[in-house]
Amino acid sequence: MDADADANAPALRLAQDPEADELLSRSGLAALTGMLLDQQVPMEWAFKGPATIAQRMGTDDLDAHEIAARDPEAFAALLSEKPAVHRYPGSMAKRIQQLCQYLVEHYDGDAEGVWRDVDSGTELLKRLQELPGFGKQKAQIFLALLGKQLGVTPKGWREAAGAYGEAAAYRSVADITGPESLAKVRAHKQEMKAAAKGGGGSK
Repeated sequence: MDADADANAPALRLAQDPEADELLSRSGLAALTGMLLDQQVPMEWAFKGPATIAQRMGTDDLDAHEIAARDPEAFAALLSEKPAVHRYPGSMAKRIQQLCQYLVEHYDGDAEGVWRDVDSGTELLKRLQELPGFGKQKAQIFLALLGKQLGVTPKGWREAAGAYGEAAAYRSVADITGPESLAKVRAHKQEMKAAAKGGGGSK
């Protein structure tokens, strides 16, 4: 068992906040929304976002139909309230609504329909990449998160997730189960940044 693991803890521990992590663990839409927000801000800030949005909407979960139908300006204002849900709350509000509108149109608003009963890792990656705001890297990281922590393991899922699907790796949010693994992932990202700046970095 991972050193971070706790039998009583939520399945996901990405926000490092019990209430936010509990929502991520039981709501596919919350997990997708947190993944969408995970750019240009600290990971914990991004994954706490879904719980903050739900709280401001006066509910204990996110509803794709309700978010998709919200007035765009009102929804952007909701994300912009202090503390803001993201560094760029207006543009992220638009992306979240686009994601929810897509889910309503293609999956009747059921986020988990994206991965429920999927036959292969290749098909799952294709479905994730079709989601608004999900490029290949984000889709692979989320696929790895599904496989490593949420029990969604269609045939070939590790291969479809690429390097993010590797066991015992500390590359992304898919590998974070608590403070210890969070520190390891942060260290890996710093190494990657240093290597990119230095044209490969020191060995």
